[in-house]
Amino acid sequence: MIKYKTINSLKSPRFSGIKTFMRLQNVVTTEDVDFAVVGIPFDSCATFRVGSRFGPSSIREMSVLGCKPYNPVLDVGIFDYCSGVDYGDLGSVPGYVEDTFDVITEGMLPIFENGVVPIAMGGDHSVTLPELRACHKVHGPVALIHFDSHYDTIAEYFGKPYSHGTPFYHAAKENLVDTSKSIQVGIREGYYGEEDKYHSTDLGYEVLKAVECHKMTTEEIIEKIKQRVGDSKAFLTFDIDFVDPAYAPGTGTPVIGGFSSAQTLEIIRGLKELNIVGYDLVEVAPQYDAGDVTSLTAAGIMYEFISHIAYKKKHNIKY
Repeated sequence: MIKYKTINSLKSPRFSGIKTFMRLQNVVTTEDVDFAVVGIPFDSCATFRVGSRFGPSSIREMSVLGCKPYNPVLDVGIFDYCSGVDYGDLGSVPGYVEDTFDVITEGMLPIFENGVVPIAMGGDHSVTLPELRACHKVHGPVALIHFDSHYDTIAEYFGKPYSHGTPFYHAAKENLVDTSKSIQVGIREGYYGEEDKYHSTDLGYEVLKAVECHKMTTEEIIEKIKQRVGDSKAFLTFDIDFVDPAYAPGTGTPVIGGFSSAQTLEIIRGLKELNIVGYDLVEVAPQYDAGDVTSLTAAGIMYEFISHIAYKKKHNIKY
């Protein structure tokens, strides 16, 4: 059995070599692999500031700094229990949404089919829809754990079905997610009209707004998510604008009143026992960043996703 892990940074300096996430080996394989980091550099569905197509490369660049093989908070050595690779980037057809969605679904499908947990990085939030189409082919409707400042549940944008504001409308309508088990956390966007606040709840999603979260402890937020999802198979999608722009300015549609990086990590770590079959992190746009802090934060969040997998294997958590 081949076991894929990181390059030892005590033997090879972190500034050397081809940049992969966490210095994982760049191997396009699903054999002997527990997780695969996948880039999806597509942002043709962004509605304000584009640039998240450069997110995967920037996140990889910063991941070599803080993502080390042993997670001291979860008390787990990732590669004592896991094998993982940087799968590289999926293709796209820039400017052609439906064609790109087909490419993404086709590219993600073998990962799900072989029992590997994908940890994808966008790209704008529209890429989660074709990811979920691939996930559905293997797992059926899954619970959605959605961290964001925006609902992303409008039906159309300028009369067209797809933008980064529409993926979870279509995911519900296509029965890709079980909205009765799904929750959106951190929502704080403004409305064009009162009807906007019903888009998600009319589809069956539970919504935990930022203004409510800020009155709760992180433990209460974690428990709310866990109660909603239960032991269902789940897909976790994380828009970096969940984090306040003071901590993550490098994104296309920042919204004030968000969460610190410390709060974010604590919440994510609290979900370590859930049955999550896929993850993604989207909307990092490095050209709007300051000192690479957004990419550094994104890499840290993805590191916790990987640590979830190792934690469950260490503690023999099965469903």
